[in-house]
Amino acid sequence: MKHDNMHFRHQSLQDRDTIAELLLSVQRGLSKGKLSFTDDQNTITLEPSGLLNLTIEASANSELNVLDVRVTWQEHKLDSVSQKITVSTDE
Repeated sequence: MKHDNMHFRHQSLQDRDTIAELLLSVQRGLSKGKLSFTDDQNTITLEPSGLLNLTIEASANSELNVLDVRVTWQEHKLDSVSQKITVSTDE
Protein backbone atom coordinates (compact mmCIF):
# COMPACT_ATOMS: atom_id res chain seq x y z
CA MET A 1 0.00 0.00 0.00
CA LYS A 2 1.50 3.34 -1.06
CA HIS A 3 1.21 6.27 1.33
CA ASP A 4 1.85 9.79 0.10
CA ASN A 5 2.62 11.78 3.25
CA MET A 6 -0.34 10.44 5.19
CA HIS A 7 -0.14 11.37 8.86
CA PHE A 8 -2.26 10.52 11.88
CA ARG A 9 -1.82 11.99 15.35
CA HIS A 10 -4.17 11.65 18.29
CA GLN A 11 -3.70 13.05 21.77
CA SER A 12 -6.21 12.79 24.61
CA LEU A 13 -6.53 12.02 28.30
CA GLN A 14 -7.55 8.40 28.93
CA ASP A 15 -7.53 6.15 31.99
CA ARG A 16 -4.94 3.37 32.07
CA ASP A 17 -7.51 0.62 31.40
CA THR A 18 -8.59 2.34 28.18
CA ILE A 19 -4.95 2.78 27.12
CA ALA A 20 -4.27 -0.88 27.90
CA GLU A 21 -7.20 -1.86 25.63
CA LEU A 22 -5.88 0.37 22.86
CA LEU A 23 -2.44 -1.22 23.18
CA LEU A 24 -4.05 -4.69 22.97
CA SER A 25 -5.73 -3.58 19.75
CA VAL A 26 -2.34 -2.46 18.42
CA GLN A 27 -0.92 -5.87 19.39
CA ARG A 28 -3.71 -7.68 17.54
CA GLY A 29 -3.25 -5.45 14.49
CA LEU A 30 0.49 -6.09 14.40
CA SER A 31 -0.16 -9.83 14.59
CA LYS A 32 -2.60 -9.63 11.67
CA GLY A 33 -0.43 -7.25 9.64
CA LYS A 34 -3.00 -4.47 9.48
CA LEU A 35 -3.52 -1.48 11.78
CA SER A 36 -6.30 1.08 11.28
CA PHE A 37 -6.40 4.26 13.34
CA THR A 38 -9.43 6.58 13.33
CA ASP A 39 -10.55 9.58 15.33
CA ASP A 40 -12.92 12.49 14.63
CA GLN A 41 -10.53 14.09 12.15
CA ASN A 42 -8.34 11.43 10.50
CA THR A 43 -8.04 7.80 9.45
CA ILE A 44 -4.95 5.85 8.43
CA THR A 45 -4.34 2.17 7.72
CA LEU A 46 -0.86 0.66 7.99
CA GLU A 47 0.24 -2.79 6.87
CA PRO A 48 3.46 -3.72 8.68
CA SER A 49 5.46 -6.63 7.31
CA GLY A 50 8.98 -8.00 7.35
CA LEU A 51 11.36 -6.98 10.08
CA LEU A 52 10.17 -4.08 12.22
CA ASN A 53 12.35 -1.75 14.26
CA LEU A 54 11.25 -1.44 17.92
CA THR A 55 12.33 1.45 20.16
CA ILE A 56 11.20 1.72 23.78
CA GLU A 57 12.12 4.70 25.95
CA ALA A 58 11.06 5.33 29.54
CA SER A 59 11.86 8.19 31.89
CA ALA A 60 10.60 9.32 35.25
CA ASN A 61 11.01 12.49 37.26
CA SER A 62 8.96 14.44 39.77
CA GLU A 63 7.06 16.41 37.10
CA LEU A 64 6.56 14.07 34.18
CA ASN A 65 6.75 10.33 33.50
CA VAL A 66 7.07 9.19 29.90
CA LEU A 67 6.77 5.87 28.08
CA ASP A 68 7.43 6.04 24.34
CA VAL A 69 6.96 2.96 22.18
CA ARG A 70 7.83 3.32 18.50
CA VAL A 71 7.61 0.71 15.76
CA THR A 72 9.02 1.61 12.34
CA TRP A 73 9.50 -0.20 9.04
CA GLN A 74 10.07 0.59 5.40
CA GLU A 75 7.77 -0.75 2.72
CA HIS A 76 9.28 -2.77 -0.09
CA LYS A 77 12.78 -2.61 1.36
CA LEU A 78 14.86 -5.76 1.57
CA ASP A 79 15.81 -6.63 5.12
CA SER A 80 19.55 -6.11 5.42
CA VAL A 81 19.74 -8.80 8.11
CA SER A 82 18.67 -11.46 5.62
CA GLN A 83 21.20 -10.47 2.95
CA LYS A 84 24.42 -12.43 2.77
CA ILE A 85 27.74 -10.57 2.93
CA THR A 86 31.18 -11.88 1.99
CA VAL A 87 34.51 -10.20 2.67
CA SER A 88 37.71 -11.46 1.10
CA THR A 89 41.31 -10.31 0.89
CA ASP A 90 42.19 -12.22 -2.29
CA GLU A 91 44.97 -14.08 -0.45
